Amino acid sequence: MTMTWKWKRAGSGLIAGAAAALMIGASVAPALAATPTWTVKPGGNISAKSGTTVLTDTKTHTVLKCASSSTKATLKKGKKLSGAGIGSITSLSFTKCTGPFGLTFTVKSSASTKKPWKLNAVSYNRKTGVTSGTITGIHATLSGTGCSAVVDGSSAAKDNGSVKVTYTNKTHRLAVQAAGGTLHIYDVKGCLGLIGNGQASTFTGTYVVSPGQTITSP
Repeated sequence: MTMTWKWKRAGSGLIAGAAAALMIGASVAPALAATPTWTVKPGGNISAKSGTTVLTDTKTHTVLKCASSSTKATLKKGKKLSGAGIGSITSLSFTKCTGPFGLTFTVKSSASTKKPWKLNAVSYNRKTGVTSGTITGIHATLSGTGCSAVVDGSSAAKDNGSVKVTYTNKTHRLAVQAAGGTLHIYDVKGCLGLIGNGQASTFTGTYVVSPGQTITSP
């Protein structure tokens, strides 16, 4: 739809132009807001290990526990860094994974140097020294006797699962949060009805990062 405004006097045109400029300025201002930048020390290659990690089907409440997990990643280093893709997770492994009734599982992640998961910094709390962010690009498979499944985001092969995380400078711990993720379970085969196809799931675990990193934002 085209709208035409007619002004009888030049003064009215000046007023209209000023009003339009104000409206344009108001709409552009949020877009021009400064994007947070980040400082990472020392950055580079890191490894991280956790104790027990837990995957939970939020509908059936079935829990899959792994006794330990380890990961390798690379962090950008320096100042004025973008929070998006500030880190790349290139491997993630799990050991001694078990479910109900003594079921045992092998868990494999898709994280690799060719297709890394992304660690993204979103906000920083100066008082606590804690960075909040996300891990994106998640895809993993579960396999065991009489049971297999895929963990991903919007479908089994999208490689777009995500979780929320926090990193604490003082303790060098990266904690995966239960709330706020997009993980779902797909391609369920067998499993005695313990987990359901398409159902939401959560993952939790706390990883100690080595060498310890300091991540801050002005």
